[in-house]
Amino acid sequence: MKSLRKHLRQCLNMMTTNNDKTELGIYIHIPFCVCKCRYCGFLSFEDADEDIHSRYTKALTDEIRLYGSLYRDEYIVDTIFIGGGTPSVMKPEYTEQILAAVRESFDLAKTCEITIETNPGTLSREKLSAYRNCGINRLSIGVQSLNDNVLKTLGRIHSVREFEENFTLARELGFDNINIDLMFAVPDATMSIWKETLEKALQLSPEHISFYSLQIEEDTPFAKMYEEGILEEIPDDTDRKMYRAAAELLSRNGYVHYEISNAAKPGFVSRHNLKYWTMKEYLGFGLGASSYFKGRRFQNTESLEEYMRTSGQSLLADSCCCFRAAGCAEDFHINTEFDNASEFVFTGLRRLSGISLKEFKRFTGRSLFEVFPEAESNIDRWQAAGLVRYDGQALKLTYDGIDISNDILSEFV
Repeated sequence: MKSLRKHLRQCLNMMTTNNDKTELGIYIHIPFCVCKCRYCGFLSFEDADEDIHSRYTKALTDEIRLYGSLYRDEYIVDTIFIGGGTPSVMKPEYTEQILAAVRESFDLAKTCEITIETNPGTLSREKLSAYRNCGINRLSIGVQSLNDNVLKTLGRIHSVREFEENFTLARELGFDNINIDLMFAVPDATMSIWKETLEKALQLSPEHISFYSLQIEEDTPFAKMYEEGILEEIPDDTDRKMYRAAAELLSRNGYVHYEISNAAKPGFVSRHNLKYWTMKEYLGFGLGASSYFKGRRFQNTESLEEYMRTSGQSLLADSCCCFRAAGCAEDFHINTEFDNASEFVFTGLRRLSGISLKEFKRFTGRSLFEVFPEAESNIDRWQAAGLVRYDGQALKLTYDGIDISNDILSEFV
């Protein structure tokens, strides 16, 4: 009887400990792809061979295990996002190894959201089945357009048909939470082509749709083509009309437009991405991955060889001690009170629900107008111009405000 009571007490203590743990998001970066798209400015590499994939996976799992050994007792992981690059370019056994390391190193919530980014040109029944079997429950498919000519312009490696076949296959295999990425303001993609893409997407009825305006990044093929006059940039007013068209069409079809570039069916918001917009903690593993953890922001090295050489090497003798767990981490920044306040507003106003002034004070310990003395007069001016809505409790951008959001957000930096 005594041993039973002891066992029950231990179980209760474990349950209490789990309940007391802080929720943590995990981002895992896979920097490999078949070929870089013409617009891509992300940290990624083409033509990595099997040996590189294997060594990189080993470095990743070493880094994950090191952090787990330090923080498992404090945190419970409730979201995992495997991004890239193109994570689906690697053999599925590497994905299985990475997720196995996470499970060995951290406690996972029973309802943990586990997402993997994929390219339709790299998917197969084998990979999708393996993803399901290792616990991935959310699929993000970067299709970008449902027009083959636009896909060629973007430098994508897949066709519309390949995407549709893989989307159908994912449904057959049981994926019931699928996001698709769409891109607008692409050269030669007219408003009618954009609306046709949206209509086709809606026919497939994904749970989540992310829609982004094409951004011309430095040192990309598109940037060079613009400089040489081969391509013409889409006018700002056309860009904004395309954005509004998407927001209105998605809303009419039952999607909740909850963040500037994201809409979801009720109950299917991206829980992982919400962490970025609500100042929740997350750890980034892999090449160049960023973290917001214990009030620190830090980023891993962007050198592939350095990452694979130093990942998992403890630097606990360093003065940053427990915040500097892995040898590949660099660019440490300890947030000031003003940093936290600024980031709360900057990220929070990306959400269509805006920011709660009560939550702001709870998070920062001060009122919005104490931290930003000019905010009150600015809000009055913005509200008169139809750029924001403010009722004394919450501040949110209108669609006109979203159009010039960078100007508004700059007042809180």
